[in-house]
Amino acid sequence: MTRLLTPWETGLLAIFVITVSLNAAFAPEFLTMQNQINLFQLSIEKIIVALIMTLVIINAEIDLSVASVMGLSAALFGYLVNAGLGGGAAILICLAVGLLAGLVNAVLVARVGIPSLVVTLAMLIGFRGLARVLVKDNSLGNFPTWFTELGQKGLIGPIPLSILLFFVLLVILGITLHRSSFGRQVVVIGTNAEVARFSGLNVARVKTTLFLLSGLISAMTGLLYAARLSSVRGDTACGFELDIITMVLLGGVSIFGGKGSMIGVFLSILIILNLRNGMGLINMTGHIQTGVIGVLLIASVLVPNLIADLRGRRAHS
Repeated sequence: MTRLLTPWETGLLAIFVITVSLNAAFAPEFLTMQNQINLFQLSIEKIIVALIMTLVIINAEIDLSVASVMGLSAALFGYLVNAGLGGGAAILICLAVGLLAGLVNAVLVARVGIPSLVVTLAMLIGFRGLARVLVKDNSLGNFPTWFTELGQKGLIGPIPLSILLFFVLLVILGITLHRSSFGRQVVVIGTNAEVARFSGLNVARVKTTLFLLSGLISAMTGLLYAARLSSVRGDTACGFELDIITMVLLGGVSIFGGKGSMIGVFLSILIILNLRNGMGLINMTGHIQTGVIGVLLIASVLVPNLIADLRGRRAHS
């Protein structure tokens, strides 16, 4: 019989239950409907990007430029709208720029053969620089009312568009990863790209598709972020990479590729959202919250390696 949860996912589920219990005990307002919506809404852009980042890392790649693409998309929208372009046309241009950013990463990684860590780190700096050139030190607003309402008002009852998009993408990408031939190719290539190539898989095409999706989804979330805040700056979404990668690795996705599940990442997302929300409700500063996330990032890489090392020693003893 197929096991529903791996041991790592079972541990995440236990941590999630403990976290929710502690939050509810120390902050009575935690369980209110509005707080649960806020819990998702305040980090919604990060958790959407974490879904596509899951596939990228399982494929043994990484995209450090996602937050910079978010910032560039948001800044470009603000620039275009304030220059007199219609909101609809500006959105299409921003999404196209996101695809272009993903294509640049894809060509350099999948075709030229430069490691994705190097490429996307360079693009992190480059795309962020472009955003700052567009916005300079200003804060741009004056967005169309319909645009800001997409980010701030409920689409179905009190639930905004961004949260609905998250759950739709969670299902689509979960099915893609675990129930499609493309998902199997992502895993096989992440396990050993050379073996996959000799087996007849089009490695470059799979990697190109993932980076294009990463660029497109990052640009889309940048627009959602701009709509939610009603303004943009050159440093919009700066530093979001830390939370996004932590969510993925804490979910049991191997940093070396070839291993991971969407359910593990979803549980990890729930843990981090509840941790941040709980710390906020008891007035912990943002610096402390970031420190906790940093510790989780280290633990998510260190603990699996320690477990694998212990298993290896037992096998040889």
